[in-house]
Amino acid sequence: MVKVKLKRKHLELFLERLEDTPSPKVWLEQYPTHNRVAATLLFMAAYVFNDIERKVVYDLGCGNGKLALGAALLGARRVVGVDIDLDALKVAKRNAEKVGVEDRVEWVSMNLKDLRGKADTVVQNPPFGVQRRFSDRIFLEKALEVADVVYSIHKGNFKVRQFIKRFVEKRGGYIDQLVTVKLPIPAMFDFHSKKFHVVEVDVYRILKINEKEVFQSERGET
Repeated sequence: MVKVKLKRKHLELFLERLEDTPSPKVWLEQYPTHNRVAATLLFMAAYVFNDIERKVVYDLGCGNGKLALGAALLGARRVVGVDIDLDALKVAKRNAEKVGVEDRVEWVSMNLKDLRGKADTVVQNPPFGVQRRFSDRIFLEKALEVADVVYSIHKGNFKVRQFIKRFVEKRGGYIDQLVTVKLPIPAMFDFHSKKFHVVEVDVYRILKINEKEVFQSERGET
């Protein structure tokens, strides 16, 4: 059987069909993952690095399930979407049923700090840490704990890039790829004064350094 690669425009059309979380919570920074940004992350993971097909994928802070369902559509063996917000998970469950991948996706409501288990790949659009300081760190730390390959979306500026580099390296990882994408954020909360605000975000591919790589590096091997 010949595997057919899903075209990017078709993936974006698929993502547009999904129901959004109806009452986003500002303290959770529940901004929807823009379809173009989500497609960039998913295509890189699936088709550039083969980190999706037949893999166990966790979506941390999954919201309406956009990244989780995209991973399922692109051939993940099993997907787990984790979110503390029960309302968002109800929407994610309906979305899974709508697109016919409910048999491969599990939805879990819990505080991220309590998550255990092991995935091949983590995909996530964590909070930027604007409303709750350091909330982005919790997501990065947990992602590196449960998987050796992490795809994560963060604010695109020099200061954040330097911070993430130090943070990841301190926890035994390194940034393998970084792609910058423009993200339109719609007015969702009372303090938003513009109809749309466009920001640059970075899509990271982060890898854990395994013991074999450390051993080879110490011996000067490649």
